[in-house]
Amino acid sequence: MGLFRIMMMAPKLYLLALLAFGVAVLVIENQIQNLEESRAKLERTIARHEVAQVERRHSESLGRESSLASEKDDLVIIYNRVPKTASTSFTNIAYDLCAKNNFHVLHINTSKNNPVMSLQDQVRFVRNVTSWKAMKPGFFHGHVAYIDFSKYGVKGKPLYINVVRDPIERLVSYYYFLRFGDDYRPGLRRRKQGDKKTFDECVASGGSDCAPEKLWLQIPFFCGHHSECWNAGSHWALDQAKLNLVNEYLLVGVTEELEDFIMILEAAVPRFFKGASELYKTGKRSHLRKTTEKKPPTKESITKLQQSNIWKMENEFYEFALEQFQFVRAHAVREKDGELFVLAQSFYYEKIYPKVN
Repeated sequence: MGLFRIMMMAPKLYLLALLAFGVAVLVIENQIQNLEESRAKLERTIARHEVAQVERRHSESLGRESSLASEKDDLVIIYNRVPKTASTSFTNIAYDLCAKNNFHVLHINTSKNNPVMSLQDQVRFVRNVTSWKAMKPGFFHGHVAYIDFSKYGVKGKPLYINVVRDPIERLVSYYYFLRFGDDYRPGLRRRKQGDKKTFDECVASGGSDCAPEKLWLQIPFFCGHHSECWNAGSHWALDQAKLNLVNEYLLVGVTEELEDFIMILEAAVPRFFKGASELYKTGKRSHLRKTTEKKPPTKESITKLQQSNIWKMENEFYEFALEQFQFVRAHAVREKDGELFVLAQSFYYEKIYPKVN
């Protein structure tokens, strides 16, 4: 009887032992995890300490702090703005911030708003931008096609930024802007003032102001000062514009997501854009600008324009720019409770040699 009782108790003891073993394993794993986290924190702390010591050593021996300040004050941004892409709205933010953030804003005013500079003017402009120390740090803006500074044998290149827009929406906005102006300078007489023809009527009658060739603008602005850039429908120009966007521009936003563009710029270049997001969202609204009397086009007008190869190429470039911007945004910001916020720095340095005594 006693033996039978012991045999009945054996499975219970086995289960209790198994349970105790499982709990012990979990406790040990938790302690190992805590030790790993503590070790990682310790490594980061040591790495930060080593970076701080290296920076302090360089600062003492080479005057590193003054050198960094000099680099920041030597910074130049060029915004070769495409017409009717919210360029005035964005530029006015720079004007609102320049005194507070201590930088200069300069408008590039070309004759008859010609986006193509002569070769001699390109040389003058490049020299101005790179050597005009009194205007640094500087934010240059104007309706000018991209200029490759590396062609002119100068040291240092500016940071290019820009904004693009859906090509048909941009053309419609420009069409009505030439006739009715906007709420920014309502009294200014525009070139086509008095022409009451709607955009749809223009498309239906085959007018020149709404022809597919008028869509060809964002590609040449990014392509630059090569003759082929301004050959409407050029595949070479489209490819070159894409290459320049990816390789030569710090950031290219889209009109439809201008607030996100400003947020990322503020995080990337706070020397210029610190406070830009708050100003855009809650500050004075002088930077907002809208074309007056603008009427959305009908589906028929849109379909007619979309049949052209020029629209297909301009739209391909716009979609390319949009995809690139959304890729940058996905790695720069996160959404929480319906609000976007910029991600903190996600890298650090470690294993720094030689060790500092």
